[in-house]
Amino acid sequence: MIFGPDASSLFLTSFLIGCPAIAFCTKMVVNITNDPTFNYRILFGGFILTVLDLCSLLLTSSRDPGIIPRNEQPPESSDESLFNFSKSPSLEWVSSKTPNLKVPRIKDVVLMNGQTIKVKFCDTCLLYRPPRASHCSICNNCVQRFDHHCPWVGQCIGLRNYPSFICFISSSTALCIYVFLCSWLNLLGQNSGLWEAMSHDILSVILIVYCFVAVWFVGGLTVFHFYLICTNQTTYENFRYRYDEKENPFNKGILSNFREIFLSKLPASMIKFRAWTSKDDDHLSVVSFDNGNPKENFDIEIPNLLQRTDYGHDGFNDPHNTSSISKNQKFSDFVIDYYNTK
Repeated sequence: MIFGPDASSLFLTSFLIGCPAIAFCTKMVVNITNDPTFNYRILFGGFILTVLDLCSLLLTSSRDPGIIPRNEQPPESSDESLFNFSKSPSLEWVSSKTPNLKVPRIKDVVLMNGQTIKVKFCDTCLLYRPPRASHCSICNNCVQRFDHHCPWVGQCIGLRNYPSFICFISSSTALCIYVFLCSWLNLLGQNSGLWEAMSHDILSVILIVYCFVAVWFVGGLTVFHFYLICTNQTTYENFRYRYDEKENPFNKGILSNFREIFLSKLPASMIKFRAWTSKDDDHLSVVSFDNGNPKENFDIEIPNLLQRTDYGHDGFNDPHNTSSISKNQKFSDFVIDYYNTK
């Protein structure tokens, strides 16, 4: 299980689904004595839709959306064209490790259908994003077939959790319509006028209003995503590339598009969560500071990348760089002064 950085929103979404659903089921339990056969069926249907909705929500939020592992080094190639591009400021530290390599920002990729698309190089993940992949600024990962980052599930929606996301919004829409209609049946089934029934059954009125408002949101979202499936688009592509104005290279026809989403086998996660990792000394350096009091000596970890950027190529002291800072003279004094103010 892997959750996004804003997974706490999962509790709010569960509350917004679970509270009205539990209230509706409780109402049906109270009404069972009036018409046991009918109310048992209504209760069972509401229970099934609620469980399906919450399970699909949890599955969408906890599944790896298709995160692409980062590279520790930029891609290497013998292609001479890679060495004819100007250096980007965001890649300067990469080029310091491989001074002869200048990575092009965009390159062409030929799809299986023969069409050519452009893929971009990700400065953060040090890789060329596969077709339809994009870097999520919230999760800070490149995601396969990136659709969008959903704040309601606290997770990116991508290749591996898009089917469960469709199940989530579809079951939410079905649950809203189901509770809305059944609450109206509860009001109309009473042996009194409508206004009198509404005054005696406030819970049904609240559920009707709540579901009426909610269905416009989840229902509209469901319709929009079924349109995207029919045209084989993602939300990101729909808003950015506007395939209505040009040919979509991924559109295979409505039936094939639905088969690709719902009947294709999900690819295995590219993240090896149980893999052993070795300690990389190039990432962190431990620097000790002594301010004269043995009880207050402390160590801090400083990324070597930060050292190279701010204090010289070889760390704190670079004999070939007059702008480097002496660890014992300047930086230590700054850290000790900061520590003493605490």
